[in-house]
Amino acid sequence: MRIIDLTRVIAGPLAGQVLADLGAEVIKVERPVVGDDVRHLGPPWMKDKEGNVLKEATYTAAVNRGKRSVTLDFAQPEGADLLRRMISGADVLLENFRPGTLDKYGLDYATLARDNPRLIYCSVSGFGQTGPYRERPGYDFLMQGMAGVMSVTGKPGTGPTRAGLPIADYAAGLTAAIGVLAALNHRHVSGKGQSIDVALFDCQVSMMLNVFSAWFNSGVTIEQSNDHPSACPHGVFPTADGHIIIATMNDTQFGRVATLLGHPEWAFDSRFARNGGRVEHRDDLIALMSARLRTCESRVWLSELEAANIPAGPINRISDLAGDPQLSAREMVVSFPDAVKGVVKTAGNPVKLSGTPVRYTLPPPALGEHTHEVLARELGMSDIEIAALRERSII
Repeated sequence: MRIIDLTRVIAGPLAGQVLADLGAEVIKVERPVVGDDVRHLGPPWMKDKEGNVLKEATYTAAVNRGKRSVTLDFAQPEGADLLRRMISGADVLLENFRPGTLDKYGLDYATLARDNPRLIYCSVSGFGQTGPYRERPGYDFLMQGMAGVMSVTGKPGTGPTRAGLPIADYAAGLTAAIGVLAALNHRHVSGKGQSIDVALFDCQVSMMLNVFSAWFNSGVTIEQSNDHPSACPHGVFPTADGHIIIATMNDTQFGRVATLLGHPEWAFDSRFARNGGRVEHRDDLIALMSARLRTCESRVWLSELEAANIPAGPINRISDLAGDPQLSAREMVVSFPDAVKGVVKTAGNPVKLSGTPVRYTLPPPALGEHTHEVLARELGMSDIEIAALRERSII
């Protein structure tokens, strides 16, 4: 499968990276000189192998492995023509421009599908191709606020709080990849391509899950909390030297917690015997548990909780994951040798396929690294023709 990736920043490029991991050939098309906006979204910046700071954001490495980078100015007619020629032989086009932007360059789905009816054209935008908000710019932070995520995140009284990572972007990237795979499967049957419309806003709303269902099915608003709204004990607890998470989801697990903490009678207390009662009397139970948990260090409690088969874990910083044996066992740190940086590390793909495992073929590319190679191979252009394009700033 050949994919032309016109996307920038996070959501769209993530979709391209996922598909590259699964075996697709992905050609990332970027603006000459400037490139993808995410290349400049720093600090933090990448470093070379001597430790010197490079003016390339670490964001870039997160969502661009497995791709070849081509610089091409399709705002110029000759550049748009080159891009259309590349797309004519492609299986998939990924784009995340504002709705209607690509129409003026003849890069809209209707135009491209006339030359390539098998083309799958996936558009990722803030609010989608339809609706009153379609013209608005859309970024992850906005989506977390507009979809309600920030109203239920963080401790009560702290005010609206965003999740510490771009969850709307991540959801949209995965959704786009799923949409492309579904469209490819349909094409295997019908021989026809189609357009795909993915909106960050839609994806963030769909991630609301129990919060969405609580309001739309019972009129209940889930309030801001660092604890689970429907299960208890299920949250962060203090210890003698820090904090741990205990995450029970049923009465049997709570019985084991009560016994481990030296208070088996809690499991028979009318307030705590059933999950609904524990949620109702959450403050009382958390106060009792916290008083006991503060008497020992985190490592002691975590060892005992694990031995008792109670869901629990530490609250790690990202630096703590470097030596995590589970991360290593699951091959979730992928390293690429790099002539300038020495090594580039990316988070592995979480899909583990037994027969067709994901492939990590290429490191995140330098801007325009493969322009000459792709134009020569895909379009059969000569060195002289390519040099002329470069002189005219088309590539």
